[in-house]
This record gives sequence, C-alpha cells and structure tokens, in this order.
Amino acid sequence: MGGCHSYPSAKEADGKTLQPSDFSSDKLGINNNNQEARPYLQQQYVCQRITHADMYALIALPPGVDKAEWLASNTVAFFKHINLFSSALSEFCTPSTCPTACGPGNAVYVWTDDHGRKLKCSAPLYFDYAMSYIQDLLTDEDVFPTKAGAEFPTGFVFMVQKVFLLLFRTMAHIYWSHYTQAQQVGLHPHLNTLFMHLTLFCRHHELLDPEDTEPLQDLITALGRQG
Repeated sequence: MGGCHSYPSAKEADGKTLQPSDFSSDKLGINNNNQEARPYLQQQYVCQRITHADMYALIALPPGVDKAEWLASNTVAFFKHINLFSSALSEFCTPSTCPTACGPGNAVYVWTDDHGRKLKCSAPLYFDYAMSYIQDLLTDEDVFPTKAGAEFPTGFVFMVQKVFLLLFRTMAHIYWSHYTQAQQVGLHPHLNTLFMHLTLFCRHHELLDPEDTEPLQDLITALGRQG
C-alpha cells in the first residue's frame, strides 16, 4: 500500500478479525448530557470550516489509481486525523463525564469482546477499544499491505466499512457530548471540515449505510447546504 503506514492477518481477518466488536448500537434511552438544542446545528457554527476546497475532488478515485489502494490510504489518513482529534479532547471525556459511549438520538454503543460478551462501558473505554482495534487492523501487512505488488485480502472493503463505522461513532460522540469543549478550544471549524470530508467519502464509496449515519443526518444535511 504505497505511502501508507500499515494496520490481524487476512486469514484471521476473514474469520476472526471482526469479532472484537459487533458494532451494534442499542437504543437504551440514555445519553450523557441530554442536549436538546444541538448547538452544532446553529447556523453560526455550521458555516465554519477551515477550508472551502472542492471536497468532491478530494474524495473521488484518481485516474489510474487502484480502488483498494485509494480506500486503504484514506482509511489510514482518516484514522490518524480522528484519533488525533479525539486525543485533543480526551481530558473532557472521562468515565465520570461520559459513563456511556453515546451519540445523538439516544444511541448507546456497546462493545463486544473476543468471547462475545457485551461490555457496557464508559465512552473513553469504548473508544480506546475502538482505536486499538483499528490500529491492530491497520498494522497487519496481510490486511493493509504496504509492500509493492502485495494483494489486498478478500473482504477488504467489508473491513474498511467496519473501520469507518467506528470512526463515525467517534465523531458522533464528540458532537453530542463534547461540542461545547471543541468550541471553547477553537476546534469546531476543524471538526466540521473533518466530518464533512468523512461523510462525503463514505457516501461516495458506499462505506456506511443510512442507519449508520442517521444519528447525525441533520448535521450532514446542514453542512451540505453550505456547499
């Protein structure tokens, strides 16, 4: 995978890699902050981005580039950016402030371990599991190869979809539980830009289903009106 640092083996991935999480969300009627106003939808904040570059030019498959290579390089890049963003707000996301990993619409994300046990855990623990899972996947040469001529495994797109689902949930939690803090440190234009890039990329390459993005569909629509 040219130009990408790497992220269990293809043999393991087909039957085992996807077991650490069932990636399901349960509507438990719980959220961490009971936001009703959804400040991230206010016009003065929705319009703020750090660039007005042509996003569609950034997400489209360049001529002559292998699609798996394009998906792989962008998966690594999005992981780096979102992990960095999440780390920047980590002091605000603690077991006491965020006892559940939640997003808009009362969605609560529950982790499932290797033994199939559902772990109802705090947001920082859930997203630590998520980022560790993605890191392990991206650093496996049999799944995300970096050597010239190496082939991507069967089911590669399916694994990429799982990664983007976890990345989307990370951003959903940030918007729902930590948007005020993102504003306070001046990161909300970066957050909007990154989220818009992520959702456009996923839609263009069919990486997420509508039910996956439903918790933030109102924001996706609002950002889309900004052009």
